[in-house]
Amino acid sequence: MPVFLLSDKIAFPPPHFATPEGLLAVGGDLSQERLLLAYRMGIFPWYAEDEPILWWSPDPRLILYPSTLHVSRTLKKIFKKKVFTVTMDRAFEEVITACAQTRLKNREGTWIVDGIHDAYCRLHLSGYAHSVETWADGRLVGGLYGVSLGRCFFGESMFSRVDNASSVALVALVRYLKTLSFDFIDCQVTTAHLMRFGACEIPRSRFLKELRHALAAPTLKGPWKINSVADAGVTEGTAGR
Repeated sequence: MPVFLLSDKIAFPPPHFATPEGLLAVGGDLSQERLLLAYRMGIFPWYAEDEPILWWSPDPRLILYPSTLHVSRTLKKIFKKKVFTVTMDRAFEEVITACAQTRLKNREGTWIVDGIHDAYCRLHLSGYAHSVETWADGRLVGGLYGVSLGRCFFGESMFSRVDNASSVALVALVRYLKTLSFDFIDCQVTTAHLMRFGACEIPRSRFLKELRHALAAPTLKGPWKINSVADAGVTEGTAGR
């Protein structure tokens, strides 16, 4: 299938026109209006430093339902011992920067280029993008960030500086979203790591149908906060501030 070239008009072709790899369109910009429309249509940007902006809608799609979250024995012990402190929306820019730096340090390459960094920081300031931070001894050791619309959280990236730090952030987020009756977390593309937490692949057509249902609910704009230690199973505090 052809890949669509976007114009200045804030619009996307229907996701089913994507290539077998999931690539749908090229170009456009990273304005808040375009990014929010993309997420509402099941589309997200993903590209490297030397590439134009690429827009994707893969089939199948990896999602995680809060009710199917699997927590390993190791993580259960960590939660019980309260090894980490977890916060939300306390250090968004630090988290997105660390996600990019960690991938570069591991020589994995990153899509979190300057344009992405700046665009998602703007989404955070507008209340649509959120971060979960994991702290140890007052130091940021892990976390994740993503976008929230309706009752869907679109996960973007995570990082760890110590073992299990990002996993703790993920479990805390899922448990928190469950208390808010969120429908699912969009994990975008399949990884064995996320499937170990209970994520599953579903056809894009089903994903889009479930997304429409999730978007019918009002968006809970930030800042977010873990209101109950019991909700997340970790210590919620003021680390890093």
